[in-house]
Amino acid sequence: MVVIDDEKLVRLTLSRILTRAGYRVAEAADGEEGLGEVARCRPDLVICDILMPTKEGIETIRELRRTLPDLPIMAISGGGRLGSCDFLRHAEQFGAWATLRKPFLAEEVIRTVGRLLPEPALPSVSPASAPA
Repeated sequence: MVVIDDEKLVRLTLSRILTRAGYRVAEAADGEEGLGEVARCRPDLVICDILMPTKEGIETIRELRRTLPDLPIMAISGGGRLGSCDFLRHAEQFGAWATLRKPFLAEEVIRTVGRLLPEPALPSVSPASAPA
């Protein structure tokens, strides 16, 4: 999956949460970089912030939806001083399959991603080969 957010701490936090849950994660700092990362690695999910410089989230979601209509997209936003509800509602109107308001708990992230992707992307270890 690809996490697109201009805040490095948010990207790092999401990457750690998702990696520990068994998902492979790539990161991008804005929509333009995120579109390039999506084209490069063809992820099974994109998590996209709404308020970013260069190419903001709604524009990024619209472009992803045009080029990859079946790609699950989760929009995230703290919304700045205006709050996140309107931004997240717009994200859903433009193609996000799920939304999450910042700040979020790790459990909320895993639960929301799990609704969109029931299985982690990494191969599981079979009980016979698991370390004791």
